[in-house]
This record gives sequence, structure tokens and C-alpha cells, in this order.
Amino acid sequence: MSTPISQLDREQYQRDGFLLRKSLFDAQEIDLLHRSAREDKQLDDHAFGRADGEGGTVRLSLWNHPGQGIYGAFARCHRMVDTAEQLLDDEPYHYHSKMIMKDARVGGAWAWHQDYGYWYANGVLTPNLVSAFIAVDPATRENGCLQVIRGSHHCGRIHHQLTGDQAGADVERVAEILKRMELIYVEMDPGDVLFFHSNLLHRSDQNKSAHSRWSMICCYNAKSNDPYKDSHHPRYTPIDRLDDSAIKQIGVKRFDTDTAEAAFLDPNHDASAKSLRDE
Repeated sequence: MSTPISQLDREQYQRDGFLLRKSLFDAQEIDLLHRSAREDKQLDDHAFGRADGEGGTVRLSLWNHPGQGIYGAFARCHRMVDTAEQLLDDEPYHYHSKMIMKDARVGGAWAWHQDYGYWYANGVLTPNLVSAFIAVDPATRENGCLQVIRGSHHCGRIHHQLTGDQAGADVERVAEILKRMELIYVEMDPGDVLFFHSNLLHRSDQNKSAHSRWSMICCYNAKSNDPYKDSHHPRYTPIDRLDDSAIKQIGVKRFDTDTAEAAFLDPNHDASAKSLRDE
């Protein structure tokens, strides 16, 4: 089921800073993820908010290690990890994952930012990291889909400053970048995955529509980019890759049994995961 990306895909990623893989997950797989997230009390209890500086709040839940459950099956499957490996040109490891819960009418905005703008302080020496944005709900302009600036990863790391509770990229520099580079609204169907470079500028609007826009984002770092110091995200930890078929096997089990394997977090690894609120 895992299809390698082409040389043209690699060149597009290097040029544009992102690669959209349509229908990387099928309807049954996304339905299992959607249902799991919506019915997961631990995920909800683990969630926290980030004021967007525009009167809204973004709600998210974030964890370090992929775990053995449905979320880990997505983060560890060959379709995701193999693509990350090709884009990083190195062995990837799981840096962290998060569920963005942009609910109908109340979901907050994200300010323009680069992920490396945050991760630089964690002792990560280069921006050779990639994020994989999985559309759990349809993502449209109306419900606050992701916006990216094509090629902005070539601008290098930009100074970030607080916008509400979020660290946003320098607004003057972003305004000038927008005069020269293309702004794209990345509308996505459930099951689509956007892979994007850690220096790509991206943001999203508030969700004032009647439709939620939940998404799961898995972030991968290159093994050779192992941070030089400890932080609240992990250093190099090998990924135990899963066959793509494991998503449905684990997902179905999630609703057939009430075992520790189906739990949201592995308490042995993520007992202190709520400290990630400091991100």
C-alpha cells in the first residue's frame, strides 16, 4: 500500500517546501481515526488552548511518543514514515504528534509561523524536519484550512515573537515575503496528507463556519539532526515501523476491546506529556 514518492515529488518539495499526497488514507482508515479522536476522553482531557491574539483560542492535544494505539498506527505506518524518510534523505524519528481541534464556530487561528521557529530552541541544529498534516475533517477556506507561502522555507529561520499565546513570525518580514511569494490555501479532503518543511511559513484562520476542522499532525526529525541537548521533545528514538494494514487492525480493536493497547497515551513514556503545554 505504501507508494514511494517520485523524483518529481522530491523536486517539488525542495522547490515549494511542501508536498500534498491525495487520499493517502482511505475512508475506513480516516473514519477510525475520526471516531477514535471524537470519542477519546483522554485526548479531550489532555487538550489545552492557545490564544490566537484575535479573540479566539486554538485547542490541541500533543504527545511525544507514537504509542501502540490508533494514533501511533498512523504515525508509524510505512506510508508516513517512508515518505518522511525520502523527504529528509535520512532515517526519520518521531519528534511528536498533535491533534488540532478546530471546532465549528469557535476554533481559533494560528499566526504565521515556522515550526523550526519553535524547535530551534530545543537544540535542533538544522531545519531538516518534516511535518505531516493529516486531514481528519474536510479542510476548506471556510473552516480555517492551512495556508502556506510557497517557497518560503528558502528564507531561512525567521525571528518569532508572541502573538497572544502563540509565537508568530516577524510580521513585517512576512508581509514583505507575501509580496514576492505565492500564498496558497491548502484545501484538503479527509485522508489527504500535506508534508511540509519545518521552515515553511504557514498559518490558518479562525473557524467561523458550522463545520469542524480537526487534523492530526505527525512531526519527524532526521536521525543525523539529533538535538545536542535534552528538551521537552525526544532525542533520537528509532521508529518501529508498522505495515499499512495495521491501521485497520488496531483501529477496529480500539472499539472491540478496552485494553491498554488502545489507550491514547503510554503512561511509561508520556506520563509527563502535559508539560508540553510550554511549547
